[in-house]
Amino acid sequence: MLVKLFVQNYALIRELDVEFETGLTIITGETGAGKSILLGALSLILGSRADTNVLLDKREKCVVEGSFRIEGYQLEDFFISNELDYDPVTILRREINPAGKSRAFINDTPVTVNLLKELGSRLIDIHSQHQTLMLNDNNFQLNVIDSFAGTLKLKNGYSEAFNNFRRLRKEYAEVKELNDKNKADIEYYLFQLNQLAEAKLRQGEQEELEREQELLEHAEEIKSSLENSSYLLQSEEGSLLTKLREVRSNISRICSFLPGGEELVSRIESTYIELNDLAGDLARLSDGIEANPGRLEKINSRLDLIYSLIQKHRVNNLDELILRESEIRSHIRSTGSTDERLQELESLLAVEEKSLRSVAEELSARRKAVLNDVEGRITDILRQLGMPNGRFRIVISQSPDLTPTGSDHADFLFSANKQIEPEDLARIASGGELSRVMLSLKSLLTRNTNLPTIIFDEIDAGVSGEVADKVGQILALMGKYMQVVNITHLPQVASRGTKHYHVYKEEKGDETITRVKLLSAEERILEVARLLSGSEVTETAIRNATELLQAAVN
Repeated sequence: MLVKLFVQNYALIRELDVEFETGLTIITGETGAGKSILLGALSLILGSRADTNVLLDKREKCVVEGSFRIEGYQLEDFFISNELDYDPVTILRREINPAGKSRAFINDTPVTVNLLKELGSRLIDIHSQHQTLMLNDNNFQLNVIDSFAGTLKLKNGYSEAFNNFRRLRKEYAEVKELNDKNKADIEYYLFQLNQLAEAKLRQGEQEELEREQELLEHAEEIKSSLENSSYLLQSEEGSLLTKLREVRSNISRICSFLPGGEELVSRIESTYIELNDLAGDLARLSDGIEANPGRLEKINSRLDLIYSLIQKHRVNNLDELILRESEIRSHIRSTGSTDERLQELESLLAVEEKSLRSVAEELSARRKAVLNDVEGRITDILRQLGMPNGRFRIVISQSPDLTPTGSDHADFLFSANKQIEPEDLARIASGGELSRVMLSLKSLLTRNTNLPTIIFDEIDAGVSGEVADKVGQILALMGKYMQVVNITHLPQVASRGTKHYHVYKEEKGDETITRVKLLSAEERILEVARLLSGSEVTETAIRNATELLQAAVN
């Protein structure tokens, strides 16, 4: 339950600190005093959107903090799964700084707004006047039925299984799309692979062929140069070796009396040997080189094939082309693996769908079994709320497709008159009738749900007199099962509260500030009297207020 609400720098609230208790708490005040501002502030810690427009002082941050007593509401698993510190009195906090940045905290641990919203939805239900639109929402309708049928746990288990089924179905669609694309491309990839396999490519082949190609293309020029060089070195007449032998002979004759002569002879001898070897090598190279048009044609043809494949596959060289061949081979193999995964998913989906349909059928049967009871109890409360001819009906129809809530679609039907058969509630009912239907539903739901707190924003709008008194009785009865906070303008309802807060505006200098005051017994009599008589409180109104408050106690 909500224990304490602290608000700072929000709308017309400079600073506010309000404590709440069990039972029915009443909030009253003049129109525009700021009663709904309290709900707006509270909605911040329940995950609603916020911006800098909510700041009273644009230079300071806004802080809204709610303390909740949560023991006994089976929330431990939520804290464990989200790695949060569990505390029997848990604090939810929201901050909005002047730049518009929002931060959320649970027990001083920073969390996302979505996580704050998830926990808030388990702690408190704010029923505003526009929430009657939920009466036409299938999820809300089924939740109402499930709370009476005791199938909430079964439905939650079904929803988890359905989410898994939906994930499998999404994966199946993705794998099937990939598999279909692979099969459409497989012939093309097989053709490419065969072409590359037939080419029998090997590492370094391109460089080797290009070198041999260049040699064969210049064979005659190379052979001529080698032969000429060899001739210059070792021909019989005028060759370098012949002249070098003559030099060696001349220096040998004088080396005995020429200082350093023997060294010169040795160097000439070394040079002669080197040149002689070089001449032999040139001759052998020349003998080994021959123009070979046939071989050149084969090399050109092979290189043309390699160049063509490189261009076709948009790679830069032979190494990348060989890598591309490996990739194509892997891609073809993967087609077989997607086939296997597709078959596996088809089998899993069939099993999951069968299981889901079985649970959906059980949900449907248990929901239908309580319809008469729900209809009767809601109709009975509507008659107590001044609708003697009111009738409430629920129609459940089956959907061929599975949904997150089963295979049921629920429609709430309503009629306020004898001669008119029940029709679609959201279409036929007036605003006041919708409010009374919602109050009837929520008054019964309090006994079947594990929600700590519910807040009503003028749920009693559009009623008066005896009906208003009955609304007050219903709200007080709800307060025996959970914490109920009700914003009201009706004295019959206000008199039923165990605590009564008054919201008012206070002028301070150039600013208007919203204040909230817990009323004493005497102040409460005056406030109920004001609700009875208006701005001018009369003695008669005070007597009537006193009687209303005493009757509520009895």
